[in-house]
Amino acid sequence: MEAVLITLAYLAASILFILSLKGLSSQETARAGNLYGVAGMFVAVAATLTSTDVVSLTPVVIALAIGAVVGVVLAVRVQMTAMPELVALLHSFVGLAAVLVGFASYLGAADNGGAGHDEGRLIHEIEVFIAVAIGALTLTGSVMAFLKLKGSISGKSVLLPARHLLNLGLIVLSVWLCVGFVGAPGTDGLWQLILGALVAGVLGVHMVAAIGGADMPVVVSLLNSYSGWTASAAGFMLGNDLLIVTGALVGSSGAILSLIMCRAMNRSLISVIAGGFGSSSGAKAAAPAGDAAAQDVQEITVAGTVEALKDAKTVIIVPGYGLAVARAQHAVRELTEIMRKRGAKVRFAVHPVAGRLPGHMNVLLAEANLPYDIVLEMDEINDDFPRTDIVLVIGANDIVNPGAQDDATSPIYGMPVLEVWKAGQVVVSKRSRAAGYAGVDNPLFYRDNTAMLFGDARDSMEAVVSQLR
Repeated sequence: MEAVLITLAYLAASILFILSLKGLSSQETARAGNLYGVAGMFVAVAATLTSTDVVSLTPVVIALAIGAVVGVVLAVRVQMTAMPELVALLHSFVGLAAVLVGFASYLGAADNGGAGHDEGRLIHEIEVFIAVAIGALTLTGSVMAFLKLKGSISGKSVLLPARHLLNLGLIVLSVWLCVGFVGAPGTDGLWQLILGALVAGVLGVHMVAAIGGADMPVVVSLLNSYSGWTASAAGFMLGNDLLIVTGALVGSSGAILSLIMCRAMNRSLISVIAGGFGSSSGAKAAAPAGDAAAQDVQEITVAGTVEALKDAKTVIIVPGYGLAVARAQHAVRELTEIMRKRGAKVRFAVHPVAGRLPGHMNVLLAEANLPYDIVLEMDEINDDFPRTDIVLVIGANDIVNPGAQDDATSPIYGMPVLEVWKAGQVVVSKRSRAAGYAGVDNPLFYRDNTAMLFGDARDSMEAVVSQLR
């Protein structure tokens, strides 16, 4: 009877997790999606604690209490600008858990007389090796992503000679270790399992190191998928149906999101994993060669920006990572409220890979309590730029680069971008003319209808709001 109740509880938790994913697919239902997820996790944990497999509740309760305290502290203290690296770090915890559980499961089976070579043991050892390998790859890859996003190491892609052959060699070595591990008597295969974890860890470091800053949003989504498959592999290893289902949900949804984002960048998932695109060199962007008149950009003051906004009837605001860094979302909300009270039509254009996290800009704008109905995706608003009086680009670069359409030599050629240059006037709020994370020049800065508002985004927007009032 107990087993039936636990199975039913796991089924209920799985349904709640599915409803959570569905809710998180839309801004309007995201809050409900979060609540479904919390409820599902509560049911799952409660059902697990009532199982007879739990020998002692004390260490489990202590671990839960520690985790709860850390989670609350992070939720309260972490700024939205630090959310991408936090998500990457959380993925590493899933990988670490899979590695530790894998070793514990293997050693525990050996202690319980698992010296035989029956089919069940062989399958279990394959599951253990796969879970440990994927977990180690997720762990080290996520730590690398965390360090890149945090700025502790360079965001430039590190491209070693023959890197693809190196990756292939590491995969072949892992398969060879797995073959030696499966079926080894007692704990004789422990050294293969340890080496397998180390090889997978090196592979995770190398794969993420080769990925440049421009692809980091896809990397975060991809690591999310890895963490899901890691949990699913751990579920097979432990014989836990809920882990299998939940891991498959996270893994498949992360993979689908990664494919959607790759399509938005006109890149294949394989090319992202292979790396080499995007760097955070931060070099000063040079003017287009052969055009002497374009050597300098047109600068605009706060007062000039205010005058342009006063005359505008239609305004589109394009947020980028610079808005997140400057924490300018609340000033932008005030600007939006003022302009709408003056009768202007104000909307936001969000590129799928804006920021450093899938949905990063949407979350920031929602945090500032901007109406969801004026926040539009690229495909919904791109055709409206020619009918727009002024576009205000705040901290964005690569996603508004016209070179993606008209410069076949550009690394981002073919990537769908927001066609802001088709508007009547464009004001770009940036700290400098530095290149974006793709490390390429942006010809938008030198267009006749573009003016640069240099300075911190929040300071600039607050000054514009003050004068508009």
